[in-house]
Amino acid sequence: MGSYLGVAAASANPPHFIHLCYKPVGGNVKRKLAIVGKGLTFDSGGYNIKTGPGCSIELMKFDMGGSAAVFGAAKALAQIKPPGVEVHFIVAACENMISGTGMRPGDILTASNGKTIEVNNTDAEGRLTLADALVYACNQGVDKIIDLATLTGACVVALGPSIAGIFTPSDELAQEVAAASELSGEKFWRLPMEESYWEQMKSGVADMVNTGGRQGGSITAALFLKQFVH
Repeated sequence: MGSYLGVAAASANPPHFIHLCYKPVGGNVKRKLAIVGKGLTFDSGGYNIKTGPGCSIELMKFDMGGSAAVFGAAKALAQIKPPGVEVHFIVAACENMISGTGMRPGDILTASNGKTIEVNNTDAEGRLTLADALVYACNQGVDKIIDLATLTGACVVALGPSIAGIFTPSDELAQEVAAASELSGEKFWRLPMEESYWEQMKSGVADMVNTGGRQGGSITAALFLKQFVH
């Protein structure tokens, strides 16, 4: 899990990889799902430290919103006890700090599926933790994976503070999430996974860099995460 541990390396507080599992009473599992959440309990930005007006570094204790949603879902399922479905709740929790042991711009990390990542921005750390969490989720033999994350400011620029973006190559999954959003009252909007934008993510020394340019930043983040599911 070199990608996840690369992010965690600078903190004096150890990382915690959390895996909870709900299994239906009596077995008879018909579907297996995984819900993965970003769990950055504080994000300084690392060596690409958050600075300047609007950086909101004082709010970065909330960069674990995705993991909070995952644990909320785990509590809800434990109370509802749905039959026939097994659900894995996965969070790679850590801090993104600055120290002599921290990852540096230009470092090469190796994720648990063997793919290599050139770190060109230490403040694009959430996707590095999710990369290994998604590989782990795939290894549980699940049918579908949903990941939840406060991943990019670019998504907020596109959709504002009250609408979440959805990225998926699956029309079926997008329709299921849309139906759930209508029931819950939470707002979602599907955004395109434009494959041509992957050109921004190519590296001369690794399989990919961890962030592209300013344009289409939420799309390139989604394309990055796609490299870690199969």
